[in-house]
Amino acid sequence: MTHDYSHLNQRDPSVPDAKPFDPLRLCVFTTIALISCILGPVAVLAFALIAIAGYAKARRGGLMRSRCKLGDTRLVLAYLSVIAVAAAVAIPFWVMLWMRILGG
Repeated sequence: MTHDYSHLNQRDPSVPDAKPFDPLRLCVFTTIALISCILGPVAVLAFALIAIAGYAKARRGGLMRSRCKLGDTRLVLAYLSVIAVAAAVAIPFWVMLWMRILGG
């Protein structure tokens, strides 16, 4: 006894075709993570400085609230500044670690 299930899994012609989801953001996040993994605190400092410059420019342009979870652009700038300082402090230790690993 066979059953005909051809009526299942049919597309509704009244629904317009949706654009397929493009997970580009996930590729970008992976690339940033890879760069950070390889370059360590140097990459963190670079990304933080780029973000600080972008938020400072946006704030001067009138942006007071960001879509960032912190909301207020002053808080975002403070957060990014703390991250930049921490990364700058970590760079010499990171270099010494690599010198120890590669130097034997």
